[in-house]
Amino acid sequence: MPEAATVSSIHLHVGQEVALSGWIYNLRGSGKVAFVLLRDGTGLVQCVASVDRLGPETFSRIRRLGQESSIEVTGTVQADPRATGGYEVRLTGVDVVQEALGYPITKKEHGPAFLFDHRHLWLRSRRQQAILRVRAAAVRALRGYLDDHDYLLLDSPILTPNACEGTSTLFGTDYYGRTAWLTQSGQLYQEAGAMAFRKTYCFGPTFRAEKSDTRRHLTEFWMVEPEIAWADLDDVMDAAEDFLVEVVARVVAEARPHLEILERDISVLERVQKPFPRVSYDEACRRLADRGIPMEPEDDFGAPQETALSDLYDRPVMVHRYPAAVKAFYMKRDPVASSRALCVDVLAPEGYGEIIGGGQREDDADALLARIREHGLPESAFGWYLDLRRYGSCPHGGWGLGIERFVAWLCGIRHIREAAPFPRTLDRLEP
Repeated sequence: MPEAATVSSIHLHVGQEVALSGWIYNLRGSGKVAFVLLRDGTGLVQCVASVDRLGPETFSRIRRLGQESSIEVTGTVQADPRATGGYEVRLTGVDVVQEALGYPITKKEHGPAFLFDHRHLWLRSRRQQAILRVRAAAVRALRGYLDDHDYLLLDSPILTPNACEGTSTLFGTDYYGRTAWLTQSGQLYQEAGAMAFRKTYCFGPTFRAEKSDTRRHLTEFWMVEPEIAWADLDDVMDAAEDFLVEVVARVVAEARPHLEILERDISVLERVQKPFPRVSYDEACRRLADRGIPMEPEDDFGAPQETALSDLYDRPVMVHRYPAAVKAFYMKRDPVASSRALCVDVLAPEGYGEIIGGGQREDDADALLARIREHGLPESAFGWYLDLRRYGSCPHGGWGLGIERFVAWLCGIRHIREAAPFPRTLDRLEP
């Protein structure tokens, strides 16, 4: 009786007869031999079908099968360095479960719109599988790091009564006669968690109703948000730097074969080492001016400015103390320069922009209430948030990292749409 196996375990069965199940990724051959590239979800393996071993009827049926037809096969595993993965299976039996005809994604060039219309099928391609395996490795790495460093996982709600940064970029929904918002960040609730457990984090979906149709933006994305009590801006920068260095190293160690499929220059990721350059916003503006990059006074950086800054360094760069006017109401002001916020953005190399954004939170109740009023936010929705400053307030801060943009940089892909299994953008809600 053949032993059940998967492609990922095929190396353990050399010389043995195994049973595999999967889908036809490619089929070629002529005469009395055909080569079936079998995909089983764990990898690809070449299966050799011959008339001699299978008989004319079965062999003839195999030759007619279309891409993505589902089959169950038996065969003997042989080592072959010329074959995909270094092994091949010489088939002794084939059972056709479903014959697929006219698979829409062919070897010809397809445009992005077509591929995303067929995202449910495009996920089966080798490149897309490599990207999503890197994503899975990144999630394991970041959660592993935080768990190993005594951060408690504390889930923030998806439906919230208050907007972190105003309602213009939020999706609203009826909540039993009230308006609730799909969260754009779990941070405010993590601040409550940090006051209870010292270090917490959440990891989940967030939503931004920004009308931005760029390669860096999605309307739904996943974000990890750690928060630390008894931490100032320098502590936050130290913690974020350590987090990023170790998480990238873990991903490279685990997902190197998938990065190689993507032809990623892994040396870029191996240079993510301490210390990161730390540059104030004002110094960054001077460096941009020296390079002839236009910058509106007291404005936030856009993609051109972030790209130009990151080009100056061989690893991520930390830009801190942006103008308070372009940052959220909860950012603490710099006591040395009140027009500046105690915040930091970590810019990835190669023009991928901000991958971490964070800072120190305002810990004074009166100052925070004044900011809420300045931003025109409803005070009633923030009563509990102000309580955190009334009962045991302390310096605290944290950061957020968007998974899709992070994965896009890790993989070296141009658009973060490919870093999400089923991306949601300004013009896409299907599939």
